[in-house]
Amino acid sequence: MTADPNQLNKDVLAPYLADHINGFGDLLEIEKFSGGQSNPTYKLTTSTKSFVLRAKPAGDLLKSAHQVDREYRVMNALKGSNVPVPKMLHLAIEEDSPIGRMFFVMEFLDGRIFWDPALSELPKEHNQERGEIYNAMNASLAALHDVDIEKSGLSDFGKPGDYFARQLSRWTQQYHASEVDRLEPMHQLIDWLEQNLPADDGNVTLVHGDYRLDNMVFAAESTDVLGILDWELSTLGHPYADLAYQCMQWRLPNAGSFRGLAGVDRKSLGIPTEEEYVAKYCERRKIKKIDNWPFYVAFSFFRLAAILQGVYKRSLDGNASNPEKAKLYGAAVPVLSTMAMQMINEE
Repeated sequence: MTADPNQLNKDVLAPYLADHINGFGDLLEIEKFSGGQSNPTYKLTTSTKSFVLRAKPAGDLLKSAHQVDREYRVMNALKGSNVPVPKMLHLAIEEDSPIGRMFFVMEFLDGRIFWDPALSELPKEHNQERGEIYNAMNASLAALHDVDIEKSGLSDFGKPGDYFARQLSRWTQQYHASEVDRLEPMHQLIDWLEQNLPADDGNVTLVHGDYRLDNMVFAAESTDVLGILDWELSTLGHPYADLAYQCMQWRLPNAGSFRGLAGVDRKSLGIPTEEEYVAKYCERRKIKKIDNWPFYVAFSFFRLAAILQGVYKRSLDGNASNPEKAKLYGAAVPVLSTMAMQMINEE
């Protein structure tokens, strides 16, 4: 059996963290989370408390991927804002890292993570709680997009303007770099997006890049959001990218490797419709109307497919954090691109 290249050496890591984090204590256990496909993530249990370590993966990496230092920077910048984030404790760059890879350590948020957008983890009769969870997600997203970029020190966190043009170019290049077999629906989707790219409207905010239910930690006894996680794809961009990406879940099936809301009786569960969710977001941010909505949703399908293709390619190269799950992600790429083209043709 091949050793996991992302396994951490406790004996090497323990003295370094004790020297760099006040009150760290004795490192007792390292547990790798099953999520975190891009950047392996671990729970560190010490004699004082628990922490979370997030690192670059081992192996050869794409140039613009796995920038854990950006994650550290943005969460640190949001400290004290209306956007809930865990407290950042230490960033280790490659030159100083005892594991030879960049990583950061943050506080461990002891709360609830919901993996199913239908919130099947809750008792069936908890309709009000489901609605409140979606409302809390909506409020946190609006708060994120209302962050004052200048005051938060993030004015250089990305290139302002032409977000979708730049993102389309970036993810098209990344997709081609990780494509194994030619997938015709992906090429059709890329062509359609290039031909239907809306004009830049000058709307620039901080964007998360992977805003969804299972990247959030909720309080154990309430629907308060304790923290938003996984900021690897965050940048300065267009707020509708985050909104459409989350709304994609209303269109994805809730079966197989997909966790979506299509086919789910949302009304009986107290979950808002996509239209209601978008309307609430617009109300919070005082937006009258969103034009070109099909483009934003189609782009979200494309970008997710491109991301999953990259995870799948890393699994073939032996660099995936969770190889078995990565293979399932690879199988999802043609499904996502086909669904996007069907949506385009219907709308």
